[in-house]
Amino acid sequence: MTAPGILRDAPADDVEVISFGCRLNAYESEAIKNLARGSGLKNAVIVNTCAVTAEAERQARQAIRSAKRKRPNSRIIVTGCAAQVNPQDFADMGEVDLVLGNIEKLERVNYRNAFAVDTPKIAVNDIMSVRETAGHLVPGFEGRARAFVQVQQGCDHRCTFCIIPFGRGNSRSVPLGEIAAQAKMLVKNGYREIVLTGVDISSFGGDLPGTPSLGQMVRRLLSNVPEIERLRLSSIDPAEVDDDLLDLFANEDRLMPHLHLSLQSGDDMILKRMKRRHSRHQAIELCARLRELRPDIVFGADLIAGFPTESESMFENSVAMIGDCDLVWLHVFPYSPRPGTPASRMPRVHPGTVKVRAAKLRSTANDARNRYFQSRIGTRARVLVEREDFGRSEHFAPVRLATPSHPGTVVPVGIASANSDELLGEIAR
Repeated sequence: MTAPGILRDAPADDVEVISFGCRLNAYESEAIKNLARGSGLKNAVIVNTCAVTAEAERQARQAIRSAKRKRPNSRIIVTGCAAQVNPQDFADMGEVDLVLGNIEKLERVNYRNAFAVDTPKIAVNDIMSVRETAGHLVPGFEGRARAFVQVQQGCDHRCTFCIIPFGRGNSRSVPLGEIAAQAKMLVKNGYREIVLTGVDISSFGGDLPGTPSLGQMVRRLLSNVPEIERLRLSSIDPAEVDDDLLDLFANEDRLMPHLHLSLQSGDDMILKRMKRRHSRHQAIELCARLRELRPDIVFGADLIAGFPTESESMFENSVAMIGDCDLVWLHVFPYSPRPGTPASRMPRVHPGTVKVRAAKLRSTANDARNRYFQSRIGTRARVLVEREDFGRSEHFAPVRLATPSHPGTVVPVGIASANSDELLGEIAR
């Protein structure tokens, strides 16, 4: 999950979008901004919510109240996964003027008629009835050095802890022609790095003619848009890494040596109770295989602490996964029940224990990250500059630059030292 967007200073009649959650939401927020402004909407704040955890919904409510205090004369529109799943809860907030579902948020007419007299306060339809993705060419991403391209939407799997399929619907793939057109536009507009994103990009192609795999799509994209300088994948499922993708990691320098895995747990019994499709052994084997093909590859992962029925020994298996898979970038989620999911009816781990386990996972992950940082001292990296004095390497490592550089450029950097948060380097001449 990415950090939430922040309401910035803007003209009083402008449309602002506050985005929470995943990279797909970041992509859609730019589409929303273009649609809303293009429809003539004025003086509005649109909050694009996330439903992955209860904390994400709490942050969205907090942002709604804060936006209303900062811009008391603006109208507030709430959309995104939390709005799709719980529309009435947001409609009941006094600050909210309109609630749009995940399909409705990408339809221009809903912004053109947002505050007409006869417009209902809630416009949220059955997400499971949707069979296609909404294609939008997004020319750029305000305040971001890298660009996101949606390749897939929705999810056909039903992990017992997850509410997201009910917010996003079933899996739908974007045709390759649309993906290539979006990538070409972004490269033409100066973006040096593109991130392919979706809800479950590993399932790409299952609904398209010929059922192309994710690896086949990536290969064709890099062939059709040779101008792409750096390509990165968002989170993938370790159960569905195809041979074409493995071959690309081995032989395609433009595919960055960094992969984020949706692991969730390191214990086989918990993985079964989560209804995940991979085993502990499969995840470890995949990381070993990828490291054999691309020795410098770096892994990130999602891990949930304190899933229902998790014993101390089961939890320790998750801790051990950090070393077994050599994970560097870790997202730790303390388990929180989502109403309506099977896991919410399972015997819960005591909240205090969940908190302690999450802290141990984070501490172990910090140690692993610090070891990685130390291993990079004395090496060189090619850094995509995000802010004048900050960027990220090919391996997604945060790098602080001693000499400011222009955001959006890729610069060679010699890594001189590190602290607990980032690498420190100087642009190489």
